[in-house]
Amino acid sequence: MPQQYPIIYLKAKKEIALTRQHPWVFSGAIKRLPTPIRDGEVVQVHSHNGRYLATGHYQANKSIAVRICSFALHTQSQTVEIDAQFWQQKIGDAYRFRLQLGLFDCVHTNAFRLVNAEGDGLPSLIIDFYDGVAVLQAHTLGMYNERMAIAQALQKVLGNKLRAIYDKSAETLPKMYRERLMPQNGYIYGNASPSSVLENNYNFWVDWETGQKTGFFIVQRDNRQLLGKYVKGKKVLNAFCYSGGFSVYALGAGASLVHSIDSSKKAIAWTDKNVRLLQDKQIINGIHKSFVMDVMCFLQETSTTYDVLLIDPPAYAKHVKNRHKAVQGYKRLNVKAMQMLNKGGLLFTFSCSGVVNRRLFYDTIVAAAIEAKRQVRVLHHLSQPPCHPTSIYHPEGAYLKGLVVQVF
Repeated sequence: MPQQYPIIYLKAKKEIALTRQHPWVFSGAIKRLPTPIRDGEVVQVHSHNGRYLATGHYQANKSIAVRICSFALHTQSQTVEIDAQFWQQKIGDAYRFRLQLGLFDCVHTNAFRLVNAEGDGLPSLIIDFYDGVAVLQAHTLGMYNERMAIAQALQKVLGNKLRAIYDKSAETLPKMYRERLMPQNGYIYGNASPSSVLENNYNFWVDWETGQKTGFFIVQRDNRQLLGKYVKGKKVLNAFCYSGGFSVYALGAGASLVHSIDSSKKAIAWTDKNVRLLQDKQIINGIHKSFVMDVMCFLQETSTTYDVLLIDPPAYAKHVKNRHKAVQGYKRLNVKAMQMLNKGGLLFTFSCSGVVNRRLFYDTIVAAAIEAKRQVRVLHHLSQPPCHPTSIYHPEGAYLKGLVVQVF
């Protein structure tokens, strides 16, 4: 017997977003909820007149009430089974795409994103792959409830390529569930210890157990590689350096001086460790110095000027209500950065705030250039690597925005 799921009915004309494959159903679009319905439960979504539209996970007391895992246009049946076969198919699709990208069995890179939430048709699920260790983060209760089924699918699809699965959802579940469930991070398959991974032939120590996100900002891989083309013989500042990804690439590409700044002592310790890994592997002539310090305070106090400056701050705004404040923060930061660049210097500047879209970020950098009273031209528009795909129907998934500008 096919599984029968509770049915949520939408208000008239509210099905348009789903027919366009946007994967979110907002609470205001719902006409009627079934009784009873459990938080995190798999549900069907129907139009006001009963036409099947999609299947997804229900989330109570949130503006996004349903996150869609399967749309009507992908199936001839009104019953999509969210079962072992479903997860194996979805994880298999994600695996085959990364295989096509040449990321599995790659001799120079063994750290990449395996599942990118909506971009892989699995909203609220992130899986990063670190040399055989899959680090899983669920952002909703529905996906968290499926973690063991997801783990089984990973084992079937990846086979001997998989050494362990680490569930790191304790930080990503909404607060209401963290307080109620008291989730604990831990291995749900196999066992491993944080270790060194390889990215474009550079070694990085990744602590997926205690580090931010899944342990390393894989999303910047291509942008770090681009940096290497511009830094030979240059003085470089890496602000908000975290574990020093950009710093290592700069030193490896021949920068004469690299300063790394972060307010976290732990982040700076990881940066120094990664610089040592580089020194163990190749001879570098550049000088590296790290600072545990607030970035804005450093920018205001230092008298050093730079040829290349990187700004990659944490998300300044996670909600629309904080967007204006975030934009002002980005503007102040970029004004100061532009003022510290030598003539002809390059600024790599980023925003990972989902509510600050690409156009708004660009306009913010324009405003910063005007206030800094410098001539500025754009060299590159930067984004996410292919292992972080985004659905064309879900622009919110393209969270990383970046520019490389030259300042005169």
